[in-house]
Amino acid sequence: MKKTLLSMKNISKGFPGVQALESVNFTINTGEVLGLLGENGAGKSTLMKILSGVYTPDQGEIYLEGNKVLLINTKEAQKFGISIIHQELNLLPFLSVAENIYIHSLPRNGINLNRKKLYRDTKELLDELGFHIDPNAIVGEMTVASQQLVEIAKALSFNSKILVMDEPTSAITEQEAKKLFDIIRALKKKGIAIVYISHRMEEIYEICDRVLVLRDGKNAGEGLTSELTTDEIVKMLVGRAMTSIYPERNYINKQKEVALEVKKLTIKGVIDNASFKLYKGEILGFSGLMGAGRTELMEGLFGFRKKDWGETYINGKKVSIKSTRDSIRLKIGFVPEDRRQQGMIGDFSVAENISIVVLKNILGSFKNIKFVKEKMIADRYISKLEIKTPSSKAKLSNLSGGNQQKAIIAKWLETKPEILILDEPTRGIDIRAKQEIYKIMNEITRMGTSIIMISSELPEVLGISDRVVVMARGKITGEYKKEEVTAEKIMKLATKGV
Repeated sequence: MKKTLLSMKNISKGFPGVQALESVNFTINTGEVLGLLGENGAGKSTLMKILSGVYTPDQGEIYLEGNKVLLINTKEAQKFGISIIHQELNLLPFLSVAENIYIHSLPRNGINLNRKKLYRDTKELLDELGFHIDPNAIVGEMTVASQQLVEIAKALSFNSKILVMDEPTSAITEQEAKKLFDIIRALKKKGIAIVYISHRMEEIYEICDRVLVLRDGKNAGEGLTSELTTDEIVKMLVGRAMTSIYPERNYINKQKEVALEVKKLTIKGVIDNASFKLYKGEILGFSGLMGAGRTELMEGLFGFRKKDWGETYINGKKVSIKSTRDSIRLKIGFVPEDRRQQGMIGDFSVAENISIVVLKNILGSFKNIKFVKEKMIADRYISKLEIKTPSSKAKLSNLSGGNQQKAIIAKWLETKPEILILDEPTRGIDIRAKQEIYKIMNEITRMGTSIIMISSELPEVLGISDRVVVMARGKITGEYKKEEVTAEKIMKLATKGV
């Protein structure tokens, strides 16, 4: 019989100019997986930071196993058995698995590290969890999926009763996600409660017993996943029904005007003789499993990664691309997969991020930046793309993920690209922001820009692409037109030779 493990009652939290949470109620039971849903900025992170002791609430009470508790810091939360695994893993890459797991309480022989006990304790914990990982392995040399298991083991080394997982599948393959779900089910059987935060609806239905939805810092609804339809959950998320998040596309190009042609692009050991065409005004989806080489192919095309061989033609003319500067000059833009590390400068303002690629266009006679012009450009895109920000002067890192992504897209739109490469354009953003990104994609292709979209989400590939190219192990294994493509056909090509 499951019993209530944790209750958060009437939790409110405000920051200057923002009421992040208002009288939120939250409960989780022993051995339950609770899906915590909400758009970016709905209050999920703030609520979990209160639960993990990062923030203290302005008002409200927290009860653990019926007893009122004060979580004044993260150590206090860990003492009560509450651990959080962040989307950006928090491990020390140069240390071993064992050192990372027990960094908080390394066993000692006097002043020296007791390596035998450290190895033994780690091995016992990993064996108990069923994780086949060498305690002496260096974390930085492991896959992201294995690092995630180390994070789980580290969290459970505190004898955790409640485990918060924030977008745990955002950087792992579909097969690795299935293994993670098996681990979550095993943890459930041990009575551990798991708060599962994700924007992927199919995962919510597969792994969560119940969902709780936040909207604008308030409770918007909850219920058993087995009793809720997708439409009902979406209505809780956005406050209204959404018939489809994918806009209708009327892509018709009878002339089949080729905007880009790539012939036999090769990066030794990574990409093998990749050839494809991109037509004007088209959204060309690239699908495949993680490690298939999709990102590496586009980095080679864009000049970010050195290629060993290959020819590139734009509008029928052979061009030489040896650097990203060449690509920008040739009207090619690239929105990278890792927006925080590669796509933006978080401490710069929204305006500075949008204008950074076209700085030469806003320089005065003495090479000084014309800030009025910079603001005008930013304000135009803030309005056009509906970027939610207090002003163009706000730090980009303070915006939600979806609004950060729109600002990065705005940066490339200002270069007036003829070809725009989007690598995982909606990763980690909410359903409303996804729909807004799709509308932007629809609009710019209608104006003649051609888009290459890399996506690991099959519904997205099927929903927005005009054609789909599939890759496996560094090779293009086939392509399909929109009217003939299915998820099964994509997976067959994506696993070819794997």
